[in-house]
Amino acid sequence: MKNKRVRSWLLYDWGNSAFATTIMAAILPVFYYDVAAQGLPENTAASYWGYSQSLAVLLVAVMSPILGAISDYSAAKKQFLRFFAFMGMIASVLLAFVGEGDYLFASILLIIGTIGFSGGNVFYDAFLPEIAEGDNIDRISTRGFAYGYIGGGLLLAVNVLMLLKHDWFGMPDQAIASRVSFATVGLWWFVFSIPLFRNIQEEKKHQQQRSQSYVVIGFKRVAGTFRDLKQYRQLLVFLLAFWLYNDGVSTIIKMATIYGKDIGIDTNSLITALLITQFIGIPSTFFFGWLAGKITAKRALLISLYTYVAIVILGFFMVSAFHFYLLAVCVGLVQGGAQALSRSIYGRMVPGDRHAEFYGFYGISSKFAAVFGPFLFGFVGQLTGSSRYGIFSLLLFFIAGIVLLQMVNIDKGIEEANKQTNDDLKVEVH
Repeated sequence: MKNKRVRSWLLYDWGNSAFATTIMAAILPVFYYDVAAQGLPENTAASYWGYSQSLAVLLVAVMSPILGAISDYSAAKKQFLRFFAFMGMIASVLLAFVGEGDYLFASILLIIGTIGFSGGNVFYDAFLPEIAEGDNIDRISTRGFAYGYIGGGLLLAVNVLMLLKHDWFGMPDQAIASRVSFATVGLWWFVFSIPLFRNIQEEKKHQQQRSQSYVVIGFKRVAGTFRDLKQYRQLLVFLLAFWLYNDGVSTIIKMATIYGKDIGIDTNSLITALLITQFIGIPSTFFFGWLAGKITAKRALLISLYTYVAIVILGFFMVSAFHFYLLAVCVGLVQGGAQALSRSIYGRMVPGDRHAEFYGFYGISSKFAAVFGPFLFGFVGQLTGSSRYGIFSLLLFFIAGIVLLQMVNIDKGIEEANKQTNDDLKVEVH
């Protein structure tokens, strides 16, 4: 039964990762420029796309810790996960109805879909400590990311084929193929979420009577969590490290396409590079799960971050499409491992009765922190007149993150979390 629950949890990542690959990264941006924003000046279309992304991230960042706190209080992670998942699925399907000039409709659906995707992941991540036991948390977390690479990559490959060979599928043009691809994301996500909703039952701990609305309770618990973080010193240091190096990771993901265009790589080649990263990430993520069991999760994570330092240096000297593909290979080797091990290390040091609440902070930290990397990239590039120096500036995030991560004692962090959980239980008993 335990394995069945784990498989069900993994398949959700398989399903919802299609939103990240097909809609957020690959096909929707091009469709937005060419179809939805048709008639707008090119720079205006780009700005509207940026505003839509920023608003979606901001809303998710503000909502995540509140929703996590409400979920813990009501013991309703599964209900919240279902609500946000269906929000994302429906938005994906509705994107198929976006026509020429419907940029506002497309932006609204992108925002709703992103909230559904990211909001659902708060509750999805919070199930990890419940379905994993002991040292298995690293292996299961990395396997989840690997499943996401496989599921998202497979559907993206099919959708790219639909675009390039739309006549094979009986479609008249790429615009129709793009619309159909958006609908397939919603259906794919729905099908592979069914096992989780059927097979995973939430652990209902310390159910409490409430005398206030969930919104008031949520805000109070968020404020309390900020205040309580000082009791988890190791967790706090890890969060600071995570904010820094994850900002570097997310900036590389977001800016790689723009950087590739600067050296003259065409759109098809950029999508091919994304597929390379996606499928190399599958075995690599499994490898990092295995490696964490051999040398500890912290050391495996440090290896991935040192590799990112090498990636930034390679990016600085990149001059050809071959170098860009090499960069895609390197990112694929470490991207999933870095994200999965960060999630599992964090999960180890989170107090046992406040999973969703603290994973809400994990979500908000990654969203708000992700603002600074792209800004620094753009500012340094504009200041120096070269985006090469923009990419090189990301070394600051990785080096600072590595230094702080070296200071984290995970075993001590687990002790701090367990001690605080036991203290909370004693207070409730009395």
